[in-house]
Amino acid sequence: MAKRSNAKRQAKYQGDNFTHNSRHRDSNRSKPRSKRRQPDSNSNIVDINSHSNQLETAYYPHHKKTPLEARTANQQKYINAIHNNCLTFGIGPAGTGKSYCAGALAAEALESGRIERIILTRPAVEAGENLGFLPGEVEDKFAVYINPFRDILNERLGRGVVDYCLRHGRIVGAPLAYMRGKTFNNNTFVILDEAQNTTPVQMKMFLTRIGDDCKVVINGDIRQSDIRGDNGLEDAVQRVQGLPGVHIHKFERTDIVRSGIVRHLLDRYEIG
Repeated sequence: MAKRSNAKRQAKYQGDNFTHNSRHRDSNRSKPRSKRRQPDSNSNIVDINSHSNQLETAYYPHHKKTPLEARTANQQKYINAIHNNCLTFGIGPAGTGKSYCAGALAAEALESGRIERIILTRPAVEAGENLGFLPGEVEDKFAVYINPFRDILNERLGRGVVDYCLRHGRIVGAPLAYMRGKTFNNNTFVILDEAQNTTPVQMKMFLTRIGDDCKVVINGDIRQSDIRGDNGLEDAVQRVQGLPGVHIHKFERTDIVRSGIVRHLLDRYEIG
């Protein structure tokens, strides 16, 4: 009997306790929650969701929306030559704006809809050293060669636009050897950079890709060739002189716009 009575009292106690807890929870639910304490204006709390100008600049770089403006009279002649000719050769020392002007004009043509594709190419020749094996696909391996042009396109179009165009084939970077079998049509702007590192055979192969009404720019400095033997750029300049739709533009040391020290350095390296 004692065991039964103890069991009844314990069950009654647990039931009463459950009822009390339930009422306590219900009463807590009915009470409005107190507002969270607002931080003082002088506290050292930082809002991590606030927009940072530095982060926005890093992920959304500003790009130039103004048309390309020449910095020298000779540079303006080069820009006009690209506009008015199918094939333009830009020859001259480093820092004269050959690559920048060509890349900026290509970006403007793509943005305006006058062309549908930009092709950037150059011979895969290192400047006096062997980079060895580069990981990745062909595009990844060749990316190091066209990074200067990517910087130009990022500046003129914006990084997001450039990334989109690269993914969808609107901007193509490929080694010169991969140009064989292609045809450059009227919707294409082609830039061959560092052309002083081509052989005459490579240059012939490239020039015979040109179709009607396309834009082709070939840039290089004959004095800075990194290959042995005949220079394809120098050979081509001699062969194409006087052809219709072809312009050969020569920059001088006085046209260097990169910096004043570059002119002085070239004077020391190329005396005579």
